[in-house]
Order: sequence, then C-alpha cells, then structure tokens
Amino acid sequence: MDLVLSIVMLAAILLIVGAVALWRRTGAVKQPALMVVLALIAIGNVLIWTIPTADGTSPIEQAEAVGE
Repeated sequence: MDLVLSIVMLAAILLIVGAVALWRRTGAVKQPALMVVLALIAIGNVLIWTIPTADGTSPIEQAEAVGE
C-alpha cells in the first residue's frame, strides 16, 4: 500500500508541475486549474490514509492489520 501512496504523491507533484508548465506556455486557465484541483484531491486522499486517528493508528495501518 505504501507503493500506491507514493505513486499518488508523485502523480500529484507531476500534475502541479504540468499545470504550471501548461499555464505558462499557453496562458490557459481552466485546464491547469483543474489539474491543480485534482492534485489537491490526491494529496488530501493520501493525508486521510496516513494521518493517525485518536487511538494513534492510521487508517492504512488498520487496513494492513485486517489483511494479516
């Protein structure tokens, strides 16, 4: 699962870099803005999976524990 979260974070970074490049090259606003929104949603999903809950375990740890 760590691999998936890493790939999602890399994709989010690349989306932001691509959005900046597209905006600077074409001056378009809509597509780069949507790319940034998608990157923020991806980052939010990673945070949801990795931030610990009140009992000190993160949802990803709980999911891995159930899978064992």
